Amino acid sequence: MFSFNDKLLANRKLETLVENKTSYAIQHAELHVFETHQQAQQVLLTFSDPILASMIMGKKVMHLKDKPAFDFFPGESVILPQDELMIIDFPEASQDNPTKCLALRFDKEKLQQTIYQLNDSTPKENVLLWQLTDYNFHFTNNIAINQILQRLIFLFAENHPSKDFFANNMIEELLVRILQLEQQGNYIELSQKNANSTKFSFIIDFIRSNIHQNFNIQLLSKKAHMSEANFYKCFKQELGITPNEFIIEEKLRIAESLLKNPTVSIKEAYLNSGFSSFSYFCRVFKKKHRINPSKFKSNQLSS
Repeated sequence: MFSFNDKLLANRKLETLVENKTSYAIQHAELHVFETHQQAQQVLLTFSDPILASMIMGKKVMHLKDKPAFDFFPGESVILPQDELMIIDFPEASQDNPTKCLALRFDKEKLQQTIYQLNDSTPKENVLLWQLTDYNFHFTNNIAINQILQRLIFLFAENHPSKDFFANNMIEELLVRILQLEQQGNYIELSQKNANSTKFSFIIDFIRSNIHQNFNIQLLSKKAHMSEANFYKCFKQELGITPNEFIIEEKLRIAESLLKNPTVSIKEAYLNSGFSSFSYFCRVFKKKHRINPSKFKSNQLSS
């Protein structure tokens, strides 16, 4: 969940209670913030360029082409192609509890250029090239993506002569992070189907199957039959995060899933997700979600 920069909405005009829009523009990109202050059904929205939509506050139900309807919560994002029709429900919006969502529009050429540069500078372990394989990619923001979005909110609202340069560099990093996040999901899926197909799908399966174990680079690199330095470098290049960061993300993923279950307590979620310290679990959970596990569980149960 984002903490709003006051500048971002300072000059907005509330012209409609459903999807009221505040917009900021730089060269080759726009940032829109949509606010909805009353319940609504089947609101249509489309953009002429690719966008990243990211929830800030409240809840939406998203209906996208070739994808089952899904609940859209704070801390989650979806990347959409140009001219993609969104049909949106607002089941809980009110004037006291509005729904807020960020939409970052960027040029299609920017995505293609970023993918080309990524393939040229950091080729993948396997023969497949970097690409966005699921254009309606719905995901939970990791810590890095949350930080970039927070920075972009500040940059778009700032009156700085170099903000186009700063923001475009941040957008490029954001796209790379999203590609790498999708790659993580692909490896997890591959590890479930055929763990022995690649070195990293095998390592991911090993981590997921032994989440309560104390991992270290020496153990993981030995399992991958690689030197420690080469394993660390290749893992980070391929998945965009270090092995330790992946392990933390995986533990958080398990905890998030357990917290959505009304019969599982916070203590049970913490113990079953492989964390050895409750205070550390709460700290990294809040760093990712901007809320503590108790509030996260409360939000899930009330949805």
